[in-house]
Amino acid sequence: MPRVTTIVRKPAVKADRVVDTITLDHAARNRRHGALKGEGGTEIHLDLDMETTINDGDALRLEDGQLVQVRAAVESLLEVKAENPLRLMRLAWHLGSNHGLVEVTGDALYIENNPALAELARGQGCTVTPVERPFKPERSTHVCDHDHGHHGHAHGHDHSHAHSHDHGHSHGHDHAHEQKHDHHDHAHHEHGPGCGCGHHGHKHDH
Repeated sequence: MPRVTTIVRKPAVKADRVVDTITLDHAARNRRHGALKGEGGTEIHLDLDMETTINDGDALRLEDGQLVQVRAAVESLLEVKAENPLRLMRLAWHLGSNHGLVEVTGDALYIENNPALAELARGQGCTVTPVERPFKPERSTHVCDHDHGHHGHAHGHDHSHAHSHDHGHSHGHDHAHEQKHDHHDHAHHEHGPGCGCGHHGHKHDH
């Protein structure tokens, strides 16, 4: 099975190298790994190194340099509009805070067609219309990369925190020790000359 490790973006796709096409929904266009099959029968083993979105018109580059062009599948969506743009902004905020997928255009939001989202949209004073069209949500890295990045961040945070904590504790201890030591020397230094002067005066009186 031909292995695909490279995505060729639409502007760089050469028509004479395209040997097959494949239609993928938005979920499949965000996968890194998996077995796919072109409409002409080309079997593909997708094995991408990093998270990415395969857009409509992009192509999967086979090991021999040939290409399988990707088409975005038509999906059942909800078109959400509002007379007041503020309502759309509020809805987008609610969807984002719940990691919902949303495609943003100049005059509408497109979301997955399910009753809960329809109710949420209507609750924000928006009109909802079922439509059939390719779904191109805002970069779903927020979902995929968020989880991946979150774990990396947590690890980095713990490491950094532990390091800074230990360092800070040690530094604080040493600093306190030095401060105490300096204070002691300082007090002794002030006290010493006074004693010395007094002692010297006492000897002078004798």
